[in-house]
Amino acid sequence: MLTPKAPIAQEGIPFILYTAFLTMVSALLGLTWTTVLLLVVTSFVTMFFRDPERFIPDVPNAVVSPADGKVILADQVSDSRFSDVDMVKISIFMNVFNVHVNRSPIKGVVTGVNHVPGKFLAADHQNAHLKNEYCAVTVKDEAGRSIIFVQIAGLVARRIVCWLEKGDLIGRGERFGLIRFGSRVDIYLPKDAVLQVQVGSKVRAGESILAELN
Repeated sequence: MLTPKAPIAQEGIPFILYTAFLTMVSALLGLTWTTVLLLVVTSFVTMFFRDPERFIPDVPNAVVSPADGKVILADQVSDSRFSDVDMVKISIFMNVFNVHVNRSPIKGVVTGVNHVPGKFLAADHQNAHLKNEYCAVTVKDEAGRSIIFVQIAGLVARRIVCWLEKGDLIGRGERFGLIRFGSRVDIYLPKDAVLQVQVGSKVRAGESILAELN
């Protein structure tokens, strides 16, 4: 499995080139205010698709954050879509200013990828995880423990990108996809996982430890 290593996510290059082209054309036509506006748009798009390197913590049994953003839920839940038993769920809301490249919480083998169409409610809406389009990935680690991380579309985010396929090997903190223009990622852990974050915590993909597995 190949993932981008450049400071800009490959998915964003066409958007950046397009807005940059429009800016250049506007400048050549002498449209000053339009050019300024398009420069702002180009800068925003470039910022949105930035893909900085991260320092992955070398901590046994650590689960790192799959996304940049703010924790809006950290609790034990029941969700029959993914498991018949209770799990620990952590929800991370990404605003449009966060890095949107997603990273794997653990090292393991991908045992399932399920992309489900749906609505586009605001990502922090209480029913967004049930009604919105999402892509759920299940990864099993060397100890046989499975966790599930779910990319969820939002009000503005209309495109979920996941590069993973069943059978892929992925490392902790390795890039696996992105969501365009603001959304949310949920992660489901075994119920005996020890939380290291709480509601309101700010986290960084690949670096922040969300929990430790037993």
